[in-house]
Amino acid sequence: MAEACWRAAFQADGDPFPALAARTAEVERTVLELWQHHLPDWAARGLAIVALGGLARRETYPFSDIDLLVVANARVQAKLREALGKFLAALWDAGLRVSLSVRSPQECSELHHGNLEFAVSLLDQRLLVGDTKLYGEFLERVAELVRRRRQPLMDGLCSLAKARHARFEQTIHHLEPNVKEAPGGLRDLHLLRWLDRLRGDEAIRSVWLEPLRAAHAFLSTLRCFLHLRARRDDNLLSFEAQEELAAQAFSRGEPPEAWMGRYYRHAREVYRAAVRAMDLCHGRWSGTLVAFHRWRSRLSNAEFTVARNCVWLRSPQRLAQDPATVLGLFSFIGRHDLDLALETEHRISEAMPAIERHFAQPGAHWPLLSEVLATPYAARALMRMNEIGLLGALLPEWRGIESLPVRDFYHRYTVDEHTLRAVLAFDELQHNAPSGPRRRFASLASEISRPEVLRLALLLHDLGKGQPGGSHVQASLALAERIMERIQLPWPERRLVRFLIHRHLDLSVALATRDLADPETLRALAASVGQAEHLPYLTLLTYADISAVRPGAMSDWRAELLWQFHVRLARELLRQVATDRVGAGSQSDPELAGFLEGLPRRYWLCVSPEEMAWHLELARICRDRPAAAAVRRRQDVYEAAVVAHDRRFLFASLAGALTACGMNILRGMACTNRRGLAVDTFVFEDLARTLDLNPRERDRLVTVLERAAAGHLNVPDMLRRRAPIRPPSRHRRIQPRVTLELAASSTATVIEVVAQDRPGLLFDLARTISEAGCNIETVLVETRAHQAFDVFYVSLDGARLPAALAESLRAKLLEAAAGA
Repeated sequence: MAEACWRAAFQADGDPFPALAARTAEVERTVLELWQHHLPDWAARGLAIVALGGLARRETYPFSDIDLLVVANARVQAKLREALGKFLAALWDAGLRVSLSVRSPQECSELHHGNLEFAVSLLDQRLLVGDTKLYGEFLERVAELVRRRRQPLMDGLCSLAKARHARFEQTIHHLEPNVKEAPGGLRDLHLLRWLDRLRGDEAIRSVWLEPLRAAHAFLSTLRCFLHLRARRDDNLLSFEAQEELAAQAFSRGEPPEAWMGRYYRHAREVYRAAVRAMDLCHGRWSGTLVAFHRWRSRLSNAEFTVARNCVWLRSPQRLAQDPATVLGLFSFIGRHDLDLALETEHRISEAMPAIERHFAQPGAHWPLLSEVLATPYAARALMRMNEIGLLGALLPEWRGIESLPVRDFYHRYTVDEHTLRAVLAFDELQHNAPSGPRRRFASLASEISRPEVLRLALLLHDLGKGQPGGSHVQASLALAERIMERIQLPWPERRLVRFLIHRHLDLSVALATRDLADPETLRALAASVGQAEHLPYLTLLTYADISAVRPGAMSDWRAELLWQFHVRLARELLRQVATDRVGAGSQSDPELAGFLEGLPRRYWLCVSPEEMAWHLELARICRDRPAAAAVRRRQDVYEAAVVAHDRRFLFASLAGALTACGMNILRGMACTNRRGLAVDTFVFEDLARTLDLNPRERDRLVTVLERAAAGHLNVPDMLRRRAPIRPPSRHRRIQPRVTLELAASSTATVIEVVAQDRPGLLFDLARTISEAGCNIETVLVETRAHQAFDVFYVSLDGARLPAALAESLRAKLLEAAAGA
């Protein structure tokens, strides 16, 4: 077939194989003609021309390189050096990009570090012209090489493939993929063919190669198109190439997005087959690795078997009977960084309809999903779920961004890959030992109390990019609301996720477009953040989101800039806590407006309408008595609210009473309105399950809190009678720090205390402040991983503390924090 004919045929129907066969025939004719011209006397004695690579497979792409091997013994090679040089030059003059190797049959049976790629290339070969007897000897030598060095060849081939995958970040989801070399490209199909030939049992061919014929045809179409478009060996499917591809006659009106969707589906199948085949062909492990995997196998339990770092199901039928157990499987995988066995994948695929039906119904799905998201390797578990289509079954809204390219010339990956890499960037802060500015983000990541909620926000933050038109942020919020309702996410977590999605661009946009030293910029951003507890989450989400754009996007310089921005925003938020108050007439309801007047703006932002109504009811009760308290359960913790007429030692008395009753305080807040009514709230754990096992104890705790608020209890005596708790070992103890922020507020001194958490700590700190004659205006309390983070806004006669008193109080608080 003439060149013009096969080109026209390909452009009409997109079938690559007639074009590849015709191009192969053209190249062969050229090689044979030039052979006859330059080496006419060597066709039958001592010399053979062997095709390698694509020419041997009869898959010669329009502008691909041509690999030829001249087989000759050393004596003949010496005689033909000049003639072979002319033959090679003539091939190049004919427009062929030829790579010509000259070897003796003996040299073709040797394998060493420097010739691995050449040895692999011998697996695809066929005789073009020359001495058939010599070619027969060459085949025997190649067969001998495979017999003797089968496993080293497979190991070397797998090492080359893994290095190639690493160059492309081990993902198929590039927006502008290389259809030959990238994971899931044509080179991985060649890898499968080579491993199949080396094993010699056709296992790979029957399990993986045969089902990938459609992928082979599709990828061949793309590469053939790219060569003809560029008129050179171009394998990059750029944005411009995608547009031109959609305009071809054989595209039949399919838009670029549809072509890319097909590419990612085929590439995923090819890549997973290549990875599985490499696992199958892996050679003998070193003693250390054998010992490691033997140790890992001890992770097996009543539900899962672990072998060779993969998980098998002990009771596969349970997946169909109870689809929710699939989350238990991936929680196990995320906890230990394991992979799925091929059989487990098949079992999940069989149960997928039942899984999808189960999670499409509203239900208490969050506890199980949160277990996956709370694991140290959550991102890798999510990536494995995405690879097998499970993530879309659990969250149907996810399918809108699966393999979705967004051409903004900024992101390198598809939307789903970017999202999962953002989760991975957050996870890696905790796995690795970051250096430079990243150390600070790692420390911040270790301090947040709800990492699973941050991961959920990252998972949902770009869902809206799969929706047509409008702002993707608003679309993401709408989809996230639907998901949060379906999985029954609790209200506080829902509020945090909603905030993070709504504001996920704020810091990154400000980094690029605002003067970070401008006070107005800080005030505006602090207003959008609203409450100080949200800032660490937003900062970490921004860090992860930028890191996932492309390699190197989160440079040291940008990380340092983001951290400085975080610090300045934190100071601004601290200032606003004390200075910004709810004004008169803030609500249409006069009673509620009077209750809110004078409370910190932070209270209005942090507290839900339902909680405000709860506190308002306590304020009504408080009209006729000194204090009113209530305790209620919220999932696995308890909440206590106390409304009382403000007095010295009030907050200290309440914190001490809770501790004396055996409760572990996780979070607290205290503030006072214009009428002198204090609203103190606590979130705490009942570690001994006293309130669970005896419901009457809840009423008793309410009474204790009301008496403590009224000053009718000797709280220090109660704490002394409490059984002591053994402190943590010395090497785990946290050295207390007390920091004074003198400029954060115009009416109060801000005191930040970081210390090892212990029973009675909050009581000791609050009592120390009150004993110094100071007034606690506002308190923010949080416990994170055995660390207490307590912030007190302290005043004296309505103003900031004098410098001498502040320093004296700082020293006393250090003593109290140390337990002195």
